[in-house]
Amino acid sequence: MQVSDLDAVLAIEATAYSHPWTRGNFIDSLAAGYLAELRLDAGGQLLGYWVAMPGFEEMHLLNITVAPARQGAGHGRAMLERLRLASLQQGDQALWLEVRHSNLAAQQLYARFGFETVGVRRDYYPADRLKREDAVVMRLGLPASQPPAGPEHRGDDHAVV
Repeated sequence: MQVSDLDAVLAIEATAYSHPWTRGNFIDSLAAGYLAELRLDAGGQLLGYWVAMPGFEEMHLLNITVAPARQGAGHGRAMLERLRLASLQQGDQALWLEVRHSNLAAQQLYARFGFETVGVRRDYYPADRLKREDAVVMRLGLPASQPPAGPEHRGDDHAVV
């Protein structure tokens, strides 16, 4: 992902979330050197993206989004696998993320991928009418011998860094 991709990224972000990331959030992440990838279809159309912050022997997934019209087709799982592989290449021991308590579909995806719920962050996310929503904290251990999650890579992953 590059700054020049942000118009397309922000168009998806605005349709996917009630409280989307801002252009500044993405620019700051890119400037800080966080990992950020796009997922494109064979024709080059943006399907989704992710942003992750490296830490000491761990990676923290900050944002993963699939265009709402393209959800349910395995793109989220494919992006998680790309992140898992990138984390292993860096020698990371774990992947971390927070997800809205109300986002059951995402929690189920993460659980199927192998993430475990390890805690709750109270009032973590903004919600409607000046309220806050809890975040579920999830962790995926990354031992070096861990096999890839899901089916074999089929060569249809059109990620672009």
